[in-house]
Amino acid sequence: MKLWIVLPMVLLVLSGCAGKTAYRDSCANQLDAAWRELDLAKAEGFAGTVSYSKALSLLTAAKTQQQFEAYEGCTAKSERARFYIRESRAGR
Repeated sequence: MKLWIVLPMVLLVLSGCAGKTAYRDSCANQLDAAWRELDLAKAEGFAGTVSYSKALSLLTAAKTQQQFEAYEGCTAKSERARFYIRESRAGR
């Protein structure tokens, strides 16, 4: 009888751990691309723009979320940061 109680609980715990990896690759890829684009923007002289600062803040937050395995939020912040990097390079 105890097996019927313990087994579903074990399966629930294991499925919860598996859910954490859904956005892991996307987060890593978006962060890498965004950091490269940010370096290019800095090299091109756009480091002083407001959009550049917003992108840098978002990337810092995304990296923090990656460390705490909040991959979905990391992906979203990285994508928004890439938008602001494009805005920075466009002079906005």
